[in-house]
Amino acid sequence: MKSRTERGIPTRAQRFLRWSQRLLFISGTLALGYVGFNLLDARLYQVSAKRSLESQIQLSKEPQDAQPKPTLKLGDVLGRLDIPSLGLSVAVLQGTSSRVLRRGAGHIEGTPLPGEPGNSGIAGHRDTFFRELKDIRRNDEIQLQTANGLFRYQVDWVKVVEPKDTAVLEPSTLESTLTLVTCYPFYFVGSAPKRFVVRAHRPRRDDPVHSQRTKPHTMQARRNGQITAQLTVGQSDRTHLFALSQVTVCLR
Repeated sequence: MKSRTERGIPTRAQRFLRWSQRLLFISGTLALGYVGFNLLDARLYQVSAKRSLESQIQLSKEPQDAQPKPTLKLGDVLGRLDIPSLGLSVAVLQGTSSRVLRRGAGHIEGTPLPGEPGNSGIAGHRDTFFRELKDIRRNDEIQLQTANGLFRYQVDWVKVVEPKDTAVLEPSTLESTLTLVTCYPFYFVGSAPKRFVVRAHRPRRDDPVHSQRTKPHTMQARRNGQITAQLTVGQSDRTHLFALSQVTVCLR
């Protein structure tokens, strides 16, 4: 008597193998489609965000009545970050939610807005927009274009810190500094264990075009699972509590 295999009837193991192959193929296709969609969405959003910034710049040049600034919302376009030596150019959005960081670099809430006095923090993904930071060097120029003008920063140092290191985002004694944060190592598979930090300062001789000096103000962020901070800009008694591990930079 011939066996089931010899008669052309698949065994249970063969059927399981076929269905497993089909399931893996479908899963792989869906995963590639999801990644492709996110990359396309990020690219298209970058184009839209940079156009929005250009509109803000043009609007800021027109004479307007003095009005209070509107409250920032999560995902609002704040500016554009450029590092010419690296060929890096990315729109800076408000906040560090997963959606924001998929679409651009995110301003870390509780730190001064880009271009304002103090230590402004910006976070980005190491496998997309901030990948080129791995090649940054001391004295490289960082340009930050906002509706208030173009601000130029010079890189002071680069270092790797633990996720819970709070010192890198403490208020600066200089008039204006910029801190870029991403995960490290850059090619680590999974949730990276450390943070890669770039610190730059704005030389005093740098006068941004079409800029107006920002008045000191106080920003207070509630404990919301991401940040607990109290920052008073333009005063000597400043406090800033922040955990880098709570910035949602390492999402993939």
